[in-house]
Amino acid sequence: MRAVEDDAIAERALPAAPGAEQYLSLALANSTIALPGGHYIDQLGTPAGANQWLTERGLAPVDAGMREMCAAQLRSLREQIRGLFASRVAALPALPAALDAVNDALTRVPTAPLLQWDDKTGPYRAAPHPTSQIVDHALAAIAADAADLLTSPDAERLTACGSVPCNRYLLRHGRRHWCSTRCGDRARAARAYARRARPEEN
Repeated sequence: MRAVEDDAIAERALPAAPGAEQYLSLALANSTIALPGGHYIDQLGTPAGANQWLTERGLAPVDAGMREMCAAQLRSLREQIRGLFASRVAALPALPAALDAVNDALTRVPTAPLLQWDDKTGPYRAAPHPTSQIVDHALAAIAADAADLLTSPDAERLTACGSVPCNRYLLRHGRRHWCSTRCGDRARAARAYARRARPEEN
């Protein structure tokens, strides 16, 4: 058990995968982390974890009071975005349910800043952001980001980490197919072990 806990701590400390600081949707897709031995860390596994993830990205206040239903909506969008990324990487058609989920999130709230009026400073534009719609606004922002990524030139660089069992996505730089130095080291070690374990041919 200690080894799994230590691994979990180490995986939590992983740097963001290349591109995840630029694209919210990539960060969301990578908020579930596969560990050796079939274990996972889910940064959105609890309402508090989901609230923290959103807060760190400026999508919700610290005291948003996230509930399980809201965290579940975020996890659901994550799975649909992961499905779209997988389709794009494998050059396969997207699943209609994944497209529907992203488009639903995109159209659930107004995305154009509305005209507001301050009694002292006068007119200004700002997006409405009532507390009851914090999650809807966050989902819309992430869905818009996913749509932007998938229709941008960066989509050509989207790939899955090449180190088993890692499940993170990244934007490839050159020939690099790993999301972190740790995954690159793990992949090289696995290849070296496979070579040593291969029986000698006579």
